[in-house]
Amino acid sequence: MWMCMAALLLWMKSGGCTERANTSELVEYTALDFYEKLHSGKMMFIYFEQKVSPTISLFLVELEMSAEVLHDYGVLVGKVNCNKEPVQTYCTDERLLHSAFLFRGGKEFLGLDLDTVFDVNSIVSEVLFAILREEVRYVHTDADLLAMEKAVRGQKNIVLGYVRSLGTQEHRSMMETAYVYGSIYQFILITGGPVLKHLGVNESSHSSQVWFLHCRVHSGFMTPMTSERCPLTRMRKPLSVLSLHSFLQLMEAPLVSEVYKDPSMVPPPQFPYQQTPQVFLFSRPETAHLDLDTATTLAWRLRGIALVLLVHSQSPSVKTPDEYNAAYRLPEKSLEVKYLHLHNLDEVMELFTLQEKEAEEEEDEEEGEDEEEDSDLAKLDDEIAASVYKTRGSFLDIDSITQLTSDNFHTAVAQNSLTVVLFYLKWDAVSMAVLNSLIEVAERLEDSEVDNVQMSSVDCGEWTDLCAAQSGSSLPAPFKPITAFPSVWVFHPQVSARHYSGMLGSEALHRFIVLSCSASPTLLTTEEEVASFLQGVPHPELAGYKPDRVLGLFQSPTHAGAPVFTEAAESLRGEVLTGLLTDGLAEKWAADHSVDLPAVLAFPSWRTPTRPSTLPVSSSAKELLSHIHTALLHPMPELTVENLPSFFSLGKALLLLFVGEEEDEIGRRQNQALVEEMGRVVELGDGRIDRYLACWIHLGRTPAGMSVLGSYLGSMPPLPALVLTHLPTGGEIYQYPPNTPIVALSVLQWLQRIEDKTESPAGMLGEDSWPPAVKFYEFLKIMDTQEPGSARQQAPEEEEEDEEEENMEDDSTSEEGTDSSSSPAPDATTNTHSEL
Repeated sequence: MWMCMAALLLWMKSGGCTERANTSELVEYTALDFYEKLHSGKMMFIYFEQKVSPTISLFLVELEMSAEVLHDYGVLVGKVNCNKEPVQTYCTDERLLHSAFLFRGGKEFLGLDLDTVFDVNSIVSEVLFAILREEVRYVHTDADLLAMEKAVRGQKNIVLGYVRSLGTQEHRSMMETAYVYGSIYQFILITGGPVLKHLGVNESSHSSQVWFLHCRVHSGFMTPMTSERCPLTRMRKPLSVLSLHSFLQLMEAPLVSEVYKDPSMVPPPQFPYQQTPQVFLFSRPETAHLDLDTATTLAWRLRGIALVLLVHSQSPSVKTPDEYNAAYRLPEKSLEVKYLHLHNLDEVMELFTLQEKEAEEEEDEEEGEDEEEDSDLAKLDDEIAASVYKTRGSFLDIDSITQLTSDNFHTAVAQNSLTVVLFYLKWDAVSMAVLNSLIEVAERLEDSEVDNVQMSSVDCGEWTDLCAAQSGSSLPAPFKPITAFPSVWVFHPQVSARHYSGMLGSEALHRFIVLSCSASPTLLTTEEEVASFLQGVPHPELAGYKPDRVLGLFQSPTHAGAPVFTEAAESLRGEVLTGLLTDGLAEKWAADHSVDLPAVLAFPSWRTPTRPSTLPVSSSAKELLSHIHTALLHPMPELTVENLPSFFSLGKALLLLFVGEEEDEIGRRQNQALVEEMGRVVELGDGRIDRYLACWIHLGRTPAGMSVLGSYLGSMPPLPALVLTHLPTGGEIYQYPPNTPIVALSVLQWLQRIEDKTESPAGMLGEDSWPPAVKFYEFLKIMDTQEPGSARQQAPEEEEEDEEEENMEDDSTSEEGTDSSSSPAPDATTNTHSEL
């Protein structure tokens, strides 16, 4: 019964209960609550929050995720906001800012630096390690281990775990298992040291390992135990909670099971041994005692590898021919049993250890390669350099794109209806990453049989004259000089080149190119074509994607406003689908939508096609584009990493709502209601709200928003949180009163107080400066001081020699007396050195 309960608990810890509600156990305590819990003697793991940086924000997320795990072990996890209500000592000493504290029995038990509790695994493992310091011992030398074996001999078996470092997933697995089995076994943890030599482990090995030391007396152990050491069995599988639990269960399994059935009738091992092979040895009546001894000896050699069963051949149910004396069943082969005739036990060992040895050799090779690569990566300065290093041995297959030069560039552009060109530098890591994206897009277009697109690239390190081309020149495809790398440009014959300003990932680039294949605007002449334009999928490759659409209605193609619309449509190519209606069809659509010709109808992707926005035909394409962008803008857009730059470019203050990740359907509905209520703010605010961009961030889909919110307010506020920031008049940040319901009228009143300057800001934006991460290195100066043959070091010696020569000349001149006084004296200011 105890083993079943332990298995259930460990299974839950390993993530088995996927249906469990993901409710947070992290509590924000007031000073009064903290002292009340402290004096109750409960175990608590508390962080005292003073200032919130991106690092602290990430730690708080990990702390919240670990709260539920530690709650099951009787540990309360929470934080105290020192900005609201300080706790003496812990909130007043800034040196404690980067520490979290474990309290036990009404007093501080242990302080842990945040560098050691940086994620869920390290938090759980370090806290449990502190709690179980009496149950889990630490040994360093073989003498320490021997003393521990003698202390528990005849009482407990030992579970010895080796982990490369503390705070890892393997360390956590050991601690969680020790919490469950600590009263049954003596747990020992090692991270290195001389004791590894006794265990036959190379200290440079990265793989964690576990051994079971049989220190209790076993009646089935046929070989006499030595007076000092306990026999040990190594766990072959990678260390995890479930594998360790299964291993411990296997250690408690009978050494030899006696059966009276044919091996084919013996059921496969049940939980928790279902992944364990079975070995059958056949016993004859005349050698029964010897057969049992042989089976027991083999069972000890196969301990932790396979289960040994002794089959009594005299049983009527046994149908195996007498020519076989052994059989085995592998777990992946289900009920299939293989029979064989063995001459000695070593043949059985070879059967199960050969495959294991090959797997270990492959693992060692992979570890060696990883270790070598990790050591090299540690020397690199940044992520870009690391990315370049990781791809150092791989070469891009550029056969799917065309390499353009100064000789063939303009000809290639003129011959293709759509040419996409990447201007890049070979030595630039970002350029090579985008080149890889371009190759992926080219291969995807080729697979989907899109044959009217020419994907190409220009190496600006080699063709500098082409990349420096001037727009307005007489060349067939003029474009502005390329000054930033990588840059993607799109060329259509007889049309000005366009710079692609979207995301440079393969998905966004592919979508832009596919949309660019359509004419802009597309001339629509029938009702069926219009219906297909508004409701159909623009291309099979874009199934599921809904682009924005715009229709231009004109009495005739020669109307004065048609060229303006055509110019605007060309600027929207690849981003918005545009269509052109003229003559009778345009008049019918104008009548159906109660508008006068000429007119422009905008169909945003977030709105049903039956409710377009009506726009006037402007006198310039730039003005018309502004109207179109405004009409297509969602009244309450969700900010993401991808679209944030485009919204920032509007130059408006951000009325920004932060919502957390939903834990269930109720949470999803609550977030949806909040977003809809902010939409009512926009509607009720009418023209007053135009100066703000009302938007929201879902912290589950955009985790970077947590660092943004923390940097805005100095700490993580309760969610949802509404802030007003990036005001054109200054860097003030205003927070809607926390724990106050977000209601449209209340939000408008709050905005009015901000405009009347009666509301106090909650924070200030930091300076828009990006100083270097490290001090600038003057490499030439360093080379001059370190290289023995550098010009800077040689110069003083040459100067001394020249000065000595000048002094000798001066002396000889003065000795000549007045006879030589008519000769001109050497110019003291003349530089006699010739080196640069």
